[in-house]
Amino acid sequence: MTHTDDDKRHIFLDPDSVGAGQGWMFVIVAAPTGVVYQNQGGGFGCIQYRQEGYLIPLFGRDLDVDLQEIFVGELKGQGSRRLDWPAELLDRLRAAVAEFGVYGSGRHDDALPTWLALDESRLSEVDEAWVPVLTPHGPGVLVWENSD
Repeated sequence: MTHTDDDKRHIFLDPDSVGAGQGWMFVIVAAPTGVVYQNQGGGFGCIQYRQEGYLIPLFGRDLDVDLQEIFVGELKGQGSRRLDWPAELLDRLRAAVAEFGVYGSGRHDDALPTWLALDESRLSEVDEAWVPVLTPHGPGVLVWENSD
């Protein structure tokens, strides 16, 4: 579903409209594109997060397994915004994010993917289905289907 206001186009990454339970994962790279992507996150909190930029799809089966083990298993779907991350859990989150690679844009000559990294300067923003990351294109957000 899309709508426009404030001269930007809003695109909702809503599992109800793309087939709940089918699994999907994207990186939203922050950029002044005039397109704002919105994703529901926060587990049972159902928080609507937004990021202006462009979307990079990630491909593969069961991409979010490690992230679901953290956010649904360990944190019980309660969300994690402003969580004081225990060292072991933070290490698991770093490792889960680092499993994803994105290829260079038209400005790059990359034949191999560059791996994502957790953006620890924005650790207070981390939540289920909304994880700030560093990409080869700049800051972004790793998103997937919220568990609620």
